[in-house]
Amino acid sequence: MALIGKIRNNSWLLVALLALGLGGFIVMDMTSGQQSVFGSNATTLASIDGEKVSINEFTRVEQILYGGGSGNTFSQRDYLWNYFMDKALVGQEAEALGLGVSSTELRELQFGQNLSPIIEARFRDQSFQVDRTRLNSFRDAIDNGQFTDPNMRQYWAHQEKEIEVDRLKTKLSNLVAKAMYAPTWMAEMVSKEQNGKVDFAYVQVPFSEIENSEIALADSDFQNYLQENKAQYEQDEETRKVDYVVFDVEATQEDIDSIYASMVRMARNFEQTDNDTLYLETNYSNFDPAYFKKAALDATIADTLFSMPTGSVYGPYEVDGAYRIAKVMNRKVLPDSVRSRHILISAQDQAGYFQAQRTVDSLRNLIETGVESFDSLAAKFGSDGTRLKGGDLGYSAPGQMVKPFNDLIFFDGEPNELYTIATQFGVHLVEITGRKYESNEEGIQVGYIEEAIIPSEETQDKLYRDALKFAADHRTRDALLEAVESNSDIEIETSIALKKNDYSIGSLGSVQSSRDIVKWAFASSTSVGTVSADVYVYQDEVNFYNNKYVVAALKSVQSPGLPSVANIRDEIETQVINAKKAELILENIKGKNMEGIATQYNTKIDTATNITFSSGFIPGLGNEPKVVASAFSLLQTETSQPIEGNNGVYLVKVLIKPEDMTPTNLPQVRQTVDGITKSQVATLLSKSLKDNASVTDNRSRFY
Repeated sequence: MALIGKIRNNSWLLVALLALGLGGFIVMDMTSGQQSVFGSNATTLASIDGEKVSINEFTRVEQILYGGGSGNTFSQRDYLWNYFMDKALVGQEAEALGLGVSSTELRELQFGQNLSPIIEARFRDQSFQVDRTRLNSFRDAIDNGQFTDPNMRQYWAHQEKEIEVDRLKTKLSNLVAKAMYAPTWMAEMVSKEQNGKVDFAYVQVPFSEIENSEIALADSDFQNYLQENKAQYEQDEETRKVDYVVFDVEATQEDIDSIYASMVRMARNFEQTDNDTLYLETNYSNFDPAYFKKAALDATIADTLFSMPTGSVYGPYEVDGAYRIAKVMNRKVLPDSVRSRHILISAQDQAGYFQAQRTVDSLRNLIETGVESFDSLAAKFGSDGTRLKGGDLGYSAPGQMVKPFNDLIFFDGEPNELYTIATQFGVHLVEITGRKYESNEEGIQVGYIEEAIIPSEETQDKLYRDALKFAADHRTRDALLEAVESNSDIEIETSIALKKNDYSIGSLGSVQSSRDIVKWAFASSTSVGTVSADVYVYQDEVNFYNNKYVVAALKSVQSPGLPSVANIRDEIETQVINAKKAELILENIKGKNMEGIATQYNTKIDTATNITFSSGFIPGLGNEPKVVASAFSLLQTETSQPIEGNNGVYLVKVLIKPEDMTPTNLPQVRQTVDGITKSQVATLLSKSLKDNASVTDNRSRFY
């Protein structure tokens, strides 16, 4: 009771404490971006000029476009990020200008003669042409109400939005491009830069004439260089650099011996088995049932395999970091060409293939029972150009058809029999109508079993423990540097300046572990000199074993603006050294002519001919735009002042410089300039919209 009385008497204090606690909670929520009791931006991936994009919507679209597929996740997310940026920014501009995409235009972009680049990219066949058959099947399914697959319906609905955004971007770009024009003075200038040529003599004093030891560098030299080249080095967002030590996981000799012994046993069992196909499947072989001529096999073993009896096994032998065994399973004389005909029933999804298979089965039954002929059914049901020729494909050479079809007509099938085969285009009813044997060359069917030479789990685990111990024993960047200096087996690498949404680090690549290192580097708890508590694990993308362990340390943090000398010294040191060397050379050659400089530095006076202003390139010297510009600024027979170039200091004397002539092809030049400028509009307009937008980017909070 006494406690309750005290609380009542000091209720103001309780209210104040609650208010402070709640206020702190709100402030914490505002700074962290997490969900609060009032509702907040906890699910907001981005705010683009006031238009919010939720992580839920972003993830939903990611799943629609890429769910279950392959490809680099981070590149796919970059594409989606740009899509949502364009959707917001282009949408606002289009609305303000009264631009839109009508339903008729949208249909034309999806199925007409002026297809959207998005459709063209996603509906290409093996010859990189638009697969009209496949595209038209989607159109027919939509028109006939048969577009029932919910996943495909979602995909197509989103694709229409992508097409609309892309079309609006094109309209905006066209509006800007139509307003652009190359005036006469610009066309004349470009013509002179491209067509005007000059010959000049030059003498070069390479920077290598001055030893690095003769140069003393101060911070002011670096600072001056940065100020003179600030446009090149200024950055608009914070960056961080990471030092990292990589522990490469490699197979030990014990691992290699164990794998070889296992393959020897497998070779013996493979030779003795009565069911080659089952044995291959059991041992995860990617068996190709095709027959191969000698020229198509690995030249190092082709003669051996063709000289072996059927059923014999060769190996283990090493190839591309793996042990392999090969068995000659069968052999036959191969035709040089095959004639066939087919009835193709197109299909795109599982339901479509199921229905196509049922249709083909019905057609096959009609032909086999004599009710209908092959060519009449091809004319009625075929979905490609051969329907007008009774399905006839003519004679084809090996490899000309898609692989399942090729293997059927060349290896597996027999003439005048009906076969059913599924390919990427749909389901085919096939008949072989002729074979030509000219070379009578034999082919063999070979089964391969392969085992990658990779570290054992024990080896991987041991090195992981070593990496953990290394990280635990070296808790600062300075300690890492000391360890590297004292142990030649350890190397430290440094990343480029990383931004908070980056996901690629040097040779480590664009994988989740690299993204995890970037997120750690940008965490508020990570300070300069800190070593990561975690050891980052990298996997081999082919054989899926742990092939690298990485210990990271935060090297530097650079705020937006011009980098500090300390953070960029290593990157610009060569340029600063060359600038200091140029000062010494300029001092040494002051007042001297070309002959005197050539004598002083034991070099020669050389000649450059037919040099154009626009190239900036001089044969034998490389890219030297300052030298070229200086030559064009001089009169004939005039000699330049010393020029500080990319690779040394130069003196130039113009030998031949034709008099300026008014170009006669101005309309053509103007057209070329217009074309080049207008071709850049789309990219530059998109960048300009993004640069001038108010964007809150929360991506690093979510992935």
